[in-house]
Amino acid sequence: MRDERGGANMMFADTNSIPRPKFGQMLHSDPNMSSQTQYEDDFPMRNSSASTTSPLGFDPSRMSGEGSPMMMSPWNQTSPYNKSPWSQFDESLPQNSLIGSLVREEGHIYSLAATRDLLYTGSDSKNIRVWKNLKEFSGFKSNSGLVKAIVISGQKIFTGHQDGKIRVWKVSPKNPNVHKRAGTLPTLMDIFKSSVKPSNYVEVRRHRTALWIKHSDAISSLSLSEDRTLLYSASWDRTLKVWRVENSKCVESINAHDDAVNSVVATVEGLVFTGAADGTVKVWQKQPHGKTIKHTLVQKLLEQESAVTALAVNPSGSIIYCGSSDGLVNFWEREKQFSHGGVLKGHKLAVLCLAAAGGLVFSGSADKTICVWRREGVIHTCLSVLTGHTGPVKCLAVEQDRESMKSDQRWTVYSGSLDKSVKVWSVSELAPDLTPTAMMHQNHSNPDADSFPSEGSFNSAGRVSKNRRY
Repeated sequence: MRDERGGANMMFADTNSIPRPKFGQMLHSDPNMSSQTQYEDDFPMRNSSASTTSPLGFDPSRMSGEGSPMMMSPWNQTSPYNKSPWSQFDESLPQNSLIGSLVREEGHIYSLAATRDLLYTGSDSKNIRVWKNLKEFSGFKSNSGLVKAIVISGQKIFTGHQDGKIRVWKVSPKNPNVHKRAGTLPTLMDIFKSSVKPSNYVEVRRHRTALWIKHSDAISSLSLSEDRTLLYSASWDRTLKVWRVENSKCVESINAHDDAVNSVVATVEGLVFTGAADGTVKVWQKQPHGKTIKHTLVQKLLEQESAVTALAVNPSGSIIYCGSSDGLVNFWEREKQFSHGGVLKGHKLAVLCLAAAGGLVFSGSADKTICVWRREGVIHTCLSVLTGHTGPVKCLAVEQDRESMKSDQRWTVYSGSLDKSVKVWSVSELAPDLTPTAMMHQNHSNPDADSFPSEGSFNSAGRVSKNRRY
């Protein structure tokens, strides 16, 4: 369909012509089962370019483009879930359905952010598009750097880019269609003031220095503090930086990991989590230091060979989820001093994005699918596997369906993919009834989906992905 303003094509899916999304296997944890993935036969071991066990070790002079997903990851394999013959089942089951697809043939989708009835999408075309009711509402251009992260705080929109910059945008109070550039982090004034003092320069790569307030490589992830006063930025330059939203100043820079930081998420009680290509997940605590901001490392949750690719925290902040390049999702419980809760196994390729809403967790993968998990205690049930993308699922955003009933809480899920499309799904928290038809469908749709509770400490030794930056 052609946009009325003469824009590029926007396709809207006819849900009647699309196969119903496939319900995953209903699960019960078995503490006697190993949590190690069993994919070695299908996907041979791939040595990490940043592994400490590698004879070459990590090369600090390596440029970010050399480890890009498009260059190094075997993502274009056909998903085994797309050809399942079990596409028809009992209509009385709660339906997780595709509402529509947003397609603008201009770039791969790398980032999403949803607020009320608006959806912001970022791509490698350098454009940020704004959608409303499945139609293009507005858009603005960033001039340089593909858009890898988007977060929204009131009338401000923060975008993180491949060029290492954070750009700030404001919605015009006179016209909500108009978004104006409000600045860049760090500001030109702060760069100028810092550049005259030699002590403000730090080594970022062999024989290269840069100002500590600037990221020297791509920004991979952004997150706002619970009170929305601080912005956290994670970067492939291995640092975590902290920005004060009020005045756009960088107040702290942390050398957080030994390789690219792929994800950051801030949550309750001043806690911040980071996950990186070095295979670790770290917990940071904001400390009261008067007017200054200080974060200290309090715990390392995970140390493994596979790169950590995505993090998410449930709404109450009680569970932290971690997706990895080995296709696994690990989780920890805050109330139990972050003891390891278990492993979710539902993907055959890298988990690229995670989102949590209500009692549900969503995992998007390079295998082109989205697993929908429901949590009850430490047991996670795979309610369904959403299929339809023809490329890796790179980003997710979830909004509550305000028209849904309390007896059937539903969520609107947005999934962005490297197939250049965004798909919009309606997902229910209700589990399907175990009718014979549903059971038959589950046994064929995703036989690998599993949830394993943890027994003590955990150190993953699953498949190692060559690509570690996401």
